Amino acid sequence: MANHVLLAILAFLLLIAAVTDLKARIIANRLNLAIALLAPVYWWASGLAPWPDMALQFGLAAIVFAIFAAMFALGWMGGGDVKLLGALALWLPVQPLLQMLILMSVFGGALTLAVIAVHKFRKLKTNPEVPYGVAIACAALWVISEPYLNQFA
Repeated sequence: MANHVLLAILAFLLLIAAVTDLKARIIANRLNLAIALLAPVYWWASGLAPWPDMALQFGLAAIVFAIFAAMFALGWMGGGDVKLLGALALWLPVQPLLQMLILMSVFGGALTLAVIAVHKFRKLKTNPEVPYGVAIACAALWVISEPYLNQFA
């Protein structure tokens, strides 16, 4: 029961991340920290064993963070997006995490095309800024809600 409540809190925090990224193109460090710090509580509520389950989640998050930090270093992603992905990797086992990353790519691609189209339609001279946190949040919400909405899985 507690794990369901924690997933609902995560969903709420993801909605906040999406809205703030859409409005201000920023995902607050405090929000990412809250998501990361709630993950061990979720592990405990879900009955994960310290070894190897919790260690695997921590290692997975470190790998995800390192990969996307490299993308940040190349200028391909924002820092808030990288921290959000690292925090989410603490919550999701390997298969749901991979599903989320694939969905994030699809949603992010569609969002990027929409932002570019609006940018060109308005004939703006600045570089378009894609609120990629929206794609991340939508993909994560999809993955965490699927067990509740898909009764055939």
